[in-house]
Amino acid sequence: MITVDTNILVRLLTQDDEWQYQQSVKIFQSQNIFIADTVILETEWVLHFAYKFNPPEICQALRQLSGLPNVYLINASLIAQVIQWHENGLDFADAFHLAQSQHCSELYTFDEKFFKKANGLALCKVIKPE
Repeated sequence: MITVDTNILVRLLTQDDEWQYQQSVKIFQSQNIFIADTVILETEWVLHFAYKFNPPEICQALRQLSGLPNVYLINASLIAQVIQWHENGLDFADAFHLAQSQHCSELYTFDEKFFKKANGLALCKVIKPE
């Protein structure tokens, strides 16, 4: 098994450099690939801020990528939850933080938008300090 960096995923998903895209395709066609959570998080950031992908496009791309039979994640159900929450309006990074915090009772934030959108989504309550 191998692992890949964010730039491999970005080239595969954006096809903005033909040679790098083809090299990325070769990797994904010939290897079993582990994708770290940090690479998924960074890939969403790059697609959103550098390439101006909208959340539905990002979710579709990440869902297809994570569904490939030769792709392995630390926790596929966690990533599926993050994608679903992002699709429903939660910031991707906030969704990731919340999904990975389910063993906690509360997640404190000053982020009003996160607090409002996460209300009732998970057992871990998102709370503003008072």
